[in-house]
Amino acid sequence: MSVDAHARPSRDGSESLYDPNIPTPTHAERARTLVARISTGTLCTLALEPEGYPYGSFVTVAFDSGNPIFLISGLAEHTKNLERDPRASLLVAEGGAADPLANGRVTVLGRCRRVEGESGSARDAFLAAHPSSSYYADFRDFGFWRLQMDHVRYIGGYGRMSWISQADWRAAEPDPLGASAAGIIAHMNADHADAMVLYCKAFSRATEITAASMTGVDRYGFEISAMTAKGPRPVRLAFGTPVSTPEEVRGALISMVKDARSKLG
Repeated sequence: MSVDAHARPSRDGSESLYDPNIPTPTHAERARTLVARISTGTLCTLALEPEGYPYGSFVTVAFDSGNPIFLISGLAEHTKNLERDPRASLLVAEGGAADPLANGRVTVLGRCRRVEGESGSARDAFLAAHPSSSYYADFRDFGFWRLQMDHVRYIGGYGRMSWISQADWRAAEPDPLGASAAGIIAHMNADHADAMVLYCKAFSRATEITAASMTGVDRYGFEISAMTAKGPRPVRLAFGTPVSTPEEVRGALISMVKDARSKLG
């Protein structure tokens, strides 16, 4: 999963520097990975007062079978809005990049209603993500609410965006490296920047570069921003087989370094 800004796609019609057919996470997988890592978002409702205006609220969120779950008070404006009109959306967004528009974000749209009777899996999912909320979860004025997903919009930065179908959203799983991606990327860029250049020269068409940095990693491979004479360009490379742990990533990258040195002589 990417945790930093990708190099922007070329606008000059230049040929891609890598094979676009190599294994890559689907947009649904990328979106599910993003929301699995972030526990807050912006809940947008239709205001009761002033009537009809979009009203955005900062909320904590968890996901249960792909549907956002909230624990909210009946005194909150967004709750009053939902009681009148259940149509709502939730925006979950990455942060931290120098260029905010290169960050990933997911918008889930649907109807948000209170979970009636035993809250069951909704309660379990929310308290697992927010254990400190257990002390007020049973207060009379609080309740669990579920946003039943109807539509999902994914934007993964420049040139990566789409509407995700309900079937694809529900079938996708978060990437197993989602929680460890930031550490892997930081380590590779701090201690193995030379390997990034080596990978590009051996396994892509970015052969005339002197600098490169890792910008994303997932079960299928990793992404690099390669500094070319025309500026930074994206490169994606695949692992030999999918990986699921940082240890497996390390082994795959070491193997690729050996292969790259052998190939380049």
